[in-house]
Amino acid sequence: MNTSRRPISTRRSTPLNIDTISNIAPVAPCRHQSRHAPYTRAMQFSAPLGSTPQPAANSASKRTSAGGFFLRGLGVILPSVLTIWILVAAFRFVDTNIAAPINAGLRLGIASFVDERSGPFAPTEFQLSEERLRAERLRLDASDAAVQSRVIRSNIDAWWAARWYLDLTGLALAIVTVYISGRLVGGYIGRRLLRAFEAGLLTVPGIRSVYPALKQVVEFLFGSENKKLQFNRVVMIEYPRPGLWQMGLVTGDATPEITATCGDAVTVFVPNSPAPFSGWTVTVPRTDVREIPITVDEALRYLVSAGVVSAGTGPAGANKAHGSVERSRENGPASAAGN
Repeated sequence: MNTSRRPISTRRSTPLNIDTISNIAPVAPCRHQSRHAPYTRAMQFSAPLGSTPQPAANSASKRTSAGGFFLRGLGVILPSVLTIWILVAAFRFVDTNIAAPINAGLRLGIASFVDERSGPFAPTEFQLSEERLRAERLRLDASDAAVQSRVIRSNIDAWWAARWYLDLTGLALAIVTVYISGRLVGGYIGRRLLRAFEAGLLTVPGIRSVYPALKQVVEFLFGSENKKLQFNRVVMIEYPRPGLWQMGLVTGDATPEITATCGDAVTVFVPNSPAPFSGWTVTVPRTDVREIPITVDEALRYLVSAGVVSAGTGPAGANKAHGSVERSRENGPASAAGN
């Protein structure tokens, strides 16, 4: 019987750590290892220590931040773009409906004074022959005078179009005409002429029913100080029922007929929101009107923004509010002593 023993190995065993365990290839479990299956699956899917888990909502947060940046940029750019668009639309409206007819009249006046045989706008034989052919094709007046007149006007239009600055002539003439009309109406003779013109205009049946109302609105907006519509105070009234407060603009005192029936009252214009250019007018007793210390411009900004822009946050509103508080402090002891 061999009693010799194998020499004991002096090699030290390598200790197992979690990284070594995680790098072990997965082993198919057998029937004897069924009770160790959970431990085997945990070894297969365990992550090394020190790894940082990545959240699944990173992509969603990036999309949300990108949308927020886009909306912020839109809020910065959109007011400027809308302002430029409104100015361009207003200029096009004035140029198309006021300046363009005046410029057409000027070109027609130039054509009536141009020499038909000489000058820069005189027609050539080729232009006359081409215009005769076009008149026969379109069944226009083919007489020599009509053909020559159309060619001259065409030459003037081409000369005018080549000089863009001439389009401003109609706008300048419109401004000068309005200014001169205002100066003439301010005098005695101008007022007499205006009354005579209006008297003749009101004899027309269709104009008689429209002109007086339009004239009254225009005088309220752009007329003299005694006729111009002035919003001098911003007030709060309970409208349309008690408990609901509506911002309004005081336009003046009530008429004597209303005062005789309803007592001391004021007329308040209640603007719509977000379009304060339209609204309705109500007559409110003076005791039910509460004035607030903001300007008309701040009230309009508050209405246009549907309450997003706080009223009275500007310097003017702050100064008025501070002055109102100071007056209430000063009047407080006096009113208390009177009571």
